[in-house]
Amino acid sequence: MTTAFSWAVIGPGRIAHRFAQAVHALPNTRLATVLGRDAARTQAFATRWSGAGNGPVRVTAQWDDLLNDPTVDAVYIATPHAMHLDGVQRCLAAGKPVLCEKPLVPNVAQARTLIALAQNRQTFLMEAMWTRFLPAYTQIAQWLRSASIGRVRAIQSSFCFAATEGLDSRLYAPELAGGALLDIGVYNLSMTRWVLQTALGACPDLLDLQVQGVLAPTGVDQRLASTLALDGGVVSQFVCGFDAQSDNALRIVGEHGWISAPHNFWEATEVVLQSRDQPVLRVPTPFAINGFEGEIIEAMRCIRAGLLESPQMPHAETLATLAWMDAMRAQMGVRYPFESV
Repeated sequence: MTTAFSWAVIGPGRIAHRFAQAVHALPNTRLATVLGRDAARTQAFATRWSGAGNGPVRVTAQWDDLLNDPTVDAVYIATPHAMHLDGVQRCLAAGKPVLCEKPLVPNVAQARTLIALAQNRQTFLMEAMWTRFLPAYTQIAQWLRSASIGRVRAIQSSFCFAATEGLDSRLYAPELAGGALLDIGVYNLSMTRWVLQTALGACPDLLDLQVQGVLAPTGVDQRLASTLALDGGVVSQFVCGFDAQSDNALRIVGEHGWISAPHNFWEATEVVLQSRDQPVLRVPTPFAINGFEGEIIEAMRCIRAGLLESPQMPHAETLATLAWMDAMRAQMGVRYPFESV
């Protein structure tokens, strides 16, 4: 396409800078507008990403300025989780396609509301689960579909880091939908589902779910470990937390071998295959830019094609992952102040 695709950004925080870097490097793609509550931070974001072929990034604190701008082709939302519902609703109601950071919203009830609105307004909506679009998982998909390790028996993963933020940070804030599960455990669960769908054609039904967690003084989950028993004998186990450090690997155990994203699986740049008695195969899978380019390209492709959702990250997957997380939070007794009893 020769016409530049223009993005607006809502929430110019750390993750939005990574999005902007990818947009900046993609051909015929630009940042048009940034909306934020902190005027100084919003202006700094616009200054950082203006120029060098992108042109000026417009700054606004007014929703109407953004939503009524005909030059904005789509909106990327990177605010804290609890703010996603309002932001996505505003954009969809105005007919602006949305790519919203994971999790789309904190619970499945809110997600159903947004998906119904997207369908009613015939407007594209996608959860930004960028891991599904990485070269690492293109390679893993090839191995799974060729049955390189036979039938998948189990999936194990970890996502833990020792947070330096205090209890007053968004990580621990109930009013912002804080907690390890929604912030980082969503990767473990979404990629568990992706593995099973890729290997088996569909994710098996969940038969049993067991969760053990440690709550922070604010009442949100600080760390949790979970075992999911699925139809057909498949078991998935993961741990996520803000108070520990792990290799943060994802391992797929099969009847004839294993596949691994051995370090920081959500942003993997190397994957490993051990098949039967063959030598271990290590395959580098570097990013083209910074890893965000895949989801951005997919969103633009879908929007230009007039689709309401991405076949690679469909609404049904967002709902299914949130339903699992709702059940896990219920077992731990974590409820956010904005959720109905």
